[in-house]
Amino acid sequence: MRSTRRVVVVDNSALARRIGDRIRRARLRAQLTQAQLATGRYTSAYISALERGLAKPSMAALSFISERLGLPVTEFLAQDQPGPSRLEADIQLASGNWQAALDRYQALLELATDRPARAEVLRGMAEALYRLDRGQEAIAPASESAELFGALGQPADAAWSKYWLSSAHYATETPAEARSLLQELLEQLRGGLQVAPDFRFRVLTALAHVEASDGRTERALNYMEEAKALTEGVDLRQRAAFMSGLAAHYRESGDLERSLRAGIESLGLYRAMEAGLEQAALENNLALTYLGLGNLARAIEHVQDAREEGERHGDSSMLAHITETEAQIAWARGDVDRAEEYVTRALTAAEAGGFHTVRSSAFLTRARIAQERNDVDAARSAYESALQVLRERGPRPRLREVLAEYAAMLSDRGDLAAANRLYAEAVGPAVRN
Repeated sequence: MRSTRRVVVVDNSALARRIGDRIRRARLRAQLTQAQLATGRYTSAYISALERGLAKPSMAALSFISERLGLPVTEFLAQDQPGPSRLEADIQLASGNWQAALDRYQALLELATDRPARAEVLRGMAEALYRLDRGQEAIAPASESAELFGALGQPADAAWSKYWLSSAHYATETPAEARSLLQELLEQLRGGLQVAPDFRFRVLTALAHVEASDGRTERALNYMEEAKALTEGVDLRQRAAFMSGLAAHYRESGDLERSLRAGIESLGLYRAMEAGLEQAALENNLALTYLGLGNLARAIEHVQDAREEGERHGDSSMLAHITETEAQIAWARGDVDRAEEYVTRALTAAEAGGFHTVRSSAFLTRARIAQERNDVDAARSAYESALQVLRERGPRPRLREVLAEYAAMLSDRGDLAAANRLYAEAVGPAVRN
């Protein structure tokens, strides 16, 4: 499985610090240590990170802490000033409750009568829509927000809006638009624009994801290495997301040892924060890395952990990816019947949810199973299905890989003309890095 989704983190460090300070003061009033407050669910390190504003609390964490301290959740969320609440929308966004955040931003938009307020609400809407995989819908509010902030003479705020506009274009598979926006932002940052301490890190990481999705692995790694020098100034979740992305890029480039090191570091950070869904994605990617190294035992261990977290969160996309990974592992173990069962389940989920990366990977696994069974017609059909998805959706490196593999099978079967056509496509300009 190769996920093309860019990992992004909510920019709400001021909110995190404000909530963290309120948690610390309430804990001290209750005469509890960080370890005592954390007992039963979290770690003292996580509470410390919350209090210092290095981690953003989920609503589940706030509910647990408020109950332990005998206080209502509103004690930590109450606004400093009365008025229409954007804070509730912001905390929903920071907690990963994308739909709830979007609902509140849409309600606030009706009350936003001045341009600054409208620009801020539109930016929040754009992020929420992007995180809900509704990138096409995110383009309009992000674009309007950027224009409003530009007209107001607020370049830093306009930069944030352009960042989410680039995210929306990335989600709609228009990497050229995303790249142009991000390179413009990077030039402005290098020219002295001050946005936020971690903004340059975010832009570099986003550029790496865009380049990787467009098959430019070397450029992607160059951006990731530049971003790596800036990780000291980011919070725990951002560092975890960065190391996870770095692991994925190393795996795509074939450097599996570096991929493992980065992935294991990221996994430790996610586990400390109890970031279940991100942890599931990373566990699944680690399973694939160990599979590539031939270590089936560790691959099975990680995919089982991924499934446990995926089922706990009920995320259909994540579960589809995990099922396809299980198919690859079963095939590598020689259990072709079980592998075919997993493939069928993965394809059913992928068709229902529109998960294109799962579809292409599952068809490829099915082609390999058919070869194992010496069923040439079935293998051809599966390869053609995988190529259809990849030609429409990418990514380019994966398309090139499948073209070469299919061509090798046809060559072995004596169909040299068809094999040569596929090899020509693989090295042609349409799929060249």
